[in-house]
Amino acid sequence: MKELSLYIHIPFCVKKCLYCDFLSAPATKAAREQYLLALGYEIEARSEDYKDREVISIFFGGGTPSILTIEELTRLFTKIKSSYNLAKNCEISIEVNPGTVWDKSTFEAYRNLGINRLSIGLQSAVDKELKLLGRIHTYKDFKVTFEAARAAGFDDINVDLISAIPGQKKEDYLYTLNEVCALNPEHISAYSLIIEPGTAFYEDYRYLITDEDHEELDRELYVLTKEVLAENGYHRYEISNYSKEGHECRHNKVYWRRGDYLGLGLGAASLIGNKRFKNTSEFVMYNEAGGVAEYMDEETLSKSDEMQEFMILGLRLTEGVSKKYFAKYFGKDLEEVYGKVLEKGVNEGLLVSEGDKVYLTDRGLDVSNYVFAQF
Repeated sequence: MKELSLYIHIPFCVKKCLYCDFLSAPATKAAREQYLLALGYEIEARSEDYKDREVISIFFGGGTPSILTIEELTRLFTKIKSSYNLAKNCEISIEVNPGTVWDKSTFEAYRNLGINRLSIGLQSAVDKELKLLGRIHTYKDFKVTFEAARAAGFDDINVDLISAIPGQKKEDYLYTLNEVCALNPEHISAYSLIIEPGTAFYEDYRYLITDEDHEELDRELYVLTKEVLAENGYHRYEISNYSKEGHECRHNKVYWRRGDYLGLGLGAASLIGNKRFKNTSEFVMYNEAGGVAEYMDEETLSKSDEMQEFMILGLRLTEGVSKKYFAKYFGKDLEEVYGKVLEKGVNEGLLVSEGDKVYLTDRGLDVSNYVFAQF
């Protein structure tokens, strides 16, 4: 059977973080009931086109999926399991916000549903930074959540971190890295804060976007992340993602390898073959259509588009891209299409092209956007 991944969007939060530009809304009881009814219908209805697929990963993202009750999650899982063919080793992840799940029993209920991977949003171990970001938790809250997950038997946990927070000091970020490494999660996602227009942060800190001192600190923290995580046994397998042996995120790698994924829920995006499409981001429209409103932004990718995506997304992985797979999929040798770009990248010390693989050097990873622009 052909493989498929599912992304399930839960667009509710206790409070919107000040830096967040994701699609989210307050979690009133009425809004949740209406939305989950529509989402359940969509999960079932969309499955008719994918009966010949085996689902290898499911990711509950948001928003804050952990805001849902066990009863609400159970209803969604019942729909998913009755509608799709789940692989025996299907990776099932849920994003967890400290401050929404505290106790071992909730995590045990997650495991009973089939959830086998957690992604916990810490962002910082420094409380004043958490407050600045608008997070609803303290570092102590995070540790309670993390330890409850461990006690419930979870052995595949990701922790999200953010660097380049306004006013952040290098020693504070180093403290965060060391604290998290001491907890020994299986996976760490470390992102540099991007100040997006339309967020509360943009009004207060947009000057930082072009501030040279801030850019220099951002670069220092980026290098510090690589060094500290490597020293603690974390393998960097993607530009912003690090893992212990055997704990790379399967779902994320589907994105970087341009595998097929179906987005379910408000504003969720999909890629099936050479077609990209997404659900409406209008809450009322989604609910009134029972989750199956007409897709928005439908795009049929040309071969040239697919080739560009193949290189730009695939090179985010440290293992790089396969020349054989490129030739098999596109019917052309990679050198035939991108020979000059490869030669330029190799000569600049940014790319390696050897055997079946093309991948970024350490320096290439540092200036990846420059390399991607060449494709």
